[in-house]
Amino acid sequence: MYILHRRPPMRLPLSDHCNGSRFFYPGLAPGRGFRDFLRWRLTRKPAKWPERVPIRPAAPPPAPDAGVSATWIGHSTFLLRTAGASWLTDPVFSETVGPSRMLGLRRTVAPALPLASLPRIEGVLLSHDHYDHCDLPSLRALAAPGTAVVAPLNYGFLRAAGAAAELVELDWWQACEPGPQFHLRLVPAQHWCRRLPFGTNLRLWGGFFLRAGGRSVYFAGDTGYDPQLFAEIRRRCGSPDLALLPIGAYEPRWFMRDAHMNPAEAVQAHRDLGARRSAAMHWGTFGLADEPREAPVRELEAAREAAGIPAAEFRILSFGETILI
Repeated sequence: MYILHRRPPMRLPLSDHCNGSRFFYPGLAPGRGFRDFLRWRLTRKPAKWPERVPIRPAAPPPAPDAGVSATWIGHSTFLLRTAGASWLTDPVFSETVGPSRMLGLRRTVAPALPLASLPRIEGVLLSHDHYDHCDLPSLRALAAPGTAVVAPLNYGFLRAAGAAAELVELDWWQACEPGPQFHLRLVPAQHWCRRLPFGTNLRLWGGFFLRAGGRSVYFAGDTGYDPQLFAEIRRRCGSPDLALLPIGAYEPRWFMRDAHMNPAEAVQAHRDLGARRSAAMHWGTFGLADEPREAPVRELEAAREAAGIPAAEFRILSFGETILI
């Protein structure tokens, strides 16, 4: 069962993205509120998704001798492996995501790697609190001494929910080293947080830039497109060897634009970052928005061709496929 958490009033650190009580994205007008959500839900005309897309479960790849391997499990969940550690991004293995099983959104594709098949997980990168990224049953199953959850600010509720045995909270641009030769930095994202109709942006959100195995990986989490954002990440962190970029849940644009990139914007983000290679995520698993299930793939291919970017440079991975850098 999910537990609903209402956060008590508290004082948050003042910064260019926090006014002391709520977080915000600098320079962006207040995000879409609950009335906008209701307007979208009442007027939407979503494309019909298949109830289920069967896949053959994959086996976890062996730890690489050098570099980093990234295996797409589905949605925004990747298994990242180096010679000495295994990490998960936004682990979601539940059949439904939402405030309860009755109110949850059912997945179309099963996790490509079953939870029970995973190697020992040293840590979790958690980008934000939305149900399709912050899945308490999955986090509880992973919670164990020695397994760290690295999250943005104000995620103490994970401890109370039994979803994090060890929790590290970071502000934007702050860094930590949770293991030998493993460096993590939380970077900004143009997004927002809320798990209930109330309590918007009481928690921070973000992406992660990690260095391990002599390579660098940027995990964007959820983000809208802002050219200054990606240019600043490149300036401060360098160009990643691999960028994991979201391409789905972008229609209708009036509602989704500030929070989710479309495929053409993802291609531009790839170029802004100067990424050596990118891989698409956040499509095909949950019917979150109004575009057809395969539309992100078709539109990414078109945007990639228009930009003169070869397919090997911005990959569309199959479920369970691994990329090694």
